[in-house]
Amino acid sequence: MITPRLRENLIASALGAGFDLAGVAAVPERDSPEEKLQSERFAEWARAGFAGDMAWMLREDADGVPLRSSLQRAVPWARSVVLCAINYNSAQPRSIDAAPDGAGWIARYAWSGDSTGDEAVPTDYHEVLLARLKRVEADLHAMVPPGEEAIQTRCYVDTGPVVERWFAQLSGIGWIGKNTCMLNQQQGSWLLLGVLLTSLPLTNDAVLLPAADRCGTCTRCIDACPTDALIAPRRMDATRCIAYLTIEKKGSIDESLRPLMGRQVFGCDICQDVCPWNRRAPVGTAPDMQARTSLVNPSLEDLAAMDTPAFKRRFRGSPLERTGRRRLQRNVAIAMGNSGDARHTQRLQTWAAGEDEMLREAAAWALEQIVGTGTSLDQQTPQAFKEEKITPDSSASIV
Repeated sequence: MITPRLRENLIASALGAGFDLAGVAAVPERDSPEEKLQSERFAEWARAGFAGDMAWMLREDADGVPLRSSLQRAVPWARSVVLCAINYNSAQPRSIDAAPDGAGWIARYAWSGDSTGDEAVPTDYHEVLLARLKRVEADLHAMVPPGEEAIQTRCYVDTGPVVERWFAQLSGIGWIGKNTCMLNQQQGSWLLLGVLLTSLPLTNDAVLLPAADRCGTCTRCIDACPTDALIAPRRMDATRCIAYLTIEKKGSIDESLRPLMGRQVFGCDICQDVCPWNRRAPVGTAPDMQARTSLVNPSLEDLAAMDTPAFKRRFRGSPLERTGRRRLQRNVAIAMGNSGDARHTQRLQTWAAGEDEMLREAAAWALEQIVGTGTSLDQQTPQAFKEEKITPDSSASIV
């Protein structure tokens, strides 16, 4: 059993392992009101088609029920969840701040390296958090008195059938914001979550109240989303989210969404950048989650020029490795088109004449955006394009 004392020891273990926040939540009983409500919410979201290409989120059990809709169904022995969060914020510009000409945007969480500066070795938060969770897991097993029944445990970082944000709220460490991110009063939303499932139930006096919702009447995240992916508070159509489009989406991106993507080439931070709770969010101190400064406002042309070996050297071991060079170049082509900058035409023309169908189509679209600024390319100078440049935030209505 997880008593108040054991809960506090687990939290201390997590903080000692390098996490910034930790809490413990009970897994609601199967068919309990809490479980039924969460299950129906997820099932409704899935039925609406909001998962897009992310079929892994919709895996079902023998009864045809999505596993992520109920932890009791997915992991029947789980009775409690240890929630651990690490702060990945950095003292770097936001995506909505002024940026150099020709700059793209890579989501903040993907900047991570094992030290500061351009030469930092890339790190992937999945591995960073998992290593810390394993330390907490080992501590938990050591805390169980000899002779007691062996406990079952399992660690996940975005890989298991767990709605981490919901359990984070149940544990009391944060609430689910209107942008669907977990928010904490002190840390803001720049948080990555990992979970440790255990077969130990919580005693009644170890269960804390869920974190209170402190978003109030604020709708800045909803108002700022360029693609209207936040269709209601805490309800997202992932197929319209720029993070989904640039990371998860395979193949061609819907033409109606491309102009709204701005300069984003991997992920999107807009709904977090405008959140008032992030104004005073502290900078993360984890040495293996520091910003690789070369990824802050990266040059679109530099990203475009990378061949396969250069891509591997720069991004092996980082979150960008999973998306791959082809899809990153597709995103870069769209960002170039949104820039309206004639300096990108030669690169786009090369891609438009290439063999990669996905990149060829994106580059052709981008060229149309540049030519469509009102004057033929041979009549307009790069400086004129610079003056007419569409800023990445012009469609976001962030001000």
